[in-house]
Parts: sequence; C-alpha cells; structure tokens
Amino acid sequence: MKGYFDLRTGSALLIGAAAFMVACGDASKSAATADSTKRQSAEITETGSTGKTIVVEAYSDEKGNYFKPNKLEAHKGDVVRFVLKSGVHNVNFLADSNAGRTGLPPASDMLQLPDQTYDVKVTFGEGHYYFQCDPHAALGMIGHLEVED
Repeated sequence: MKGYFDLRTGSALLIGAAAFMVACGDASKSAATADSTKRQSAEITETGSTGKTIVVEAYSDEKGNYFKPNKLEAHKGDVVRFVLKSGVHNVNFLADSNAGRTGLPPASDMLQLPDQTYDVKVTFGEGHYYFQCDPHAALGMIGHLEVED
C-alpha cells in the first residue's frame, strides 16, 4: 500500500540507526584518543630529546593494578614512556604529593587501548617525585621517580 508506514518496522529502523550512530561515535572517540597519543609521542620526538627513553608498563591482572617498574631513576632530557599493557589507567604527578615541586607534567588522559602511551619528558628539577594512577592509587598503583642531574 503506497504511503503506508508500519510502526514496528519504523521503530526497528530507528533503533538500528541509533545503535549505528552510538557505535560510530565510540569508534571516533577511540580514534581521537589514538591520534592524541600519537601527537603526544610526536611532540617528544620533535623537541629533540637528548636522553634515553625509560619504559614503564601499566597493568591490571591477577596480581592487581601496578606500574612495572614502580621505582625508577632518570636524568634531565630523558623521556619516561608509560605504556598501557592491560586495564584502563592514567598517570598523575599530583601536586599535593610532590609538595614544593614545580614543572610537573599534566595528568594524562585515561589510557584505554593496549600499547597506548603517555610520554613525560624529564624537564623538572633534581629530586624524588611521586606518581599514581588516579582510579587505582588506593589499591597501591603508585610509583616513584628519582631525577638526577
């Protein structure tokens, strides 16, 4: 019948279109997060890091939530590269936990994709610095960075 609209078919089409839009929105968000990660790494490369790259992995597994290693030494010019291995984590050098320290890097976005990275160029002064994963700090996901000249 010409011009006839079946409410059941129309509803199914609307639900399907809405699900498609939500799925595409999540995909573009993941792509944007991946692009942001690439930009962060590219910025480190473009600044001409003169030191070494120190890799710290972030995990959620049967052992808990943790950074590996969670204690490290670095020098000015080094890059500390946080790499997500499992779970969802961020990296935050809290001002409250690093009293009197200046030049702390901003907290990272949540790392959600395996092997996604967050690079921190060591530009801050000599001393001991505390970092954490905000959602898992109470579970012991903390780390210590010692910066030497």
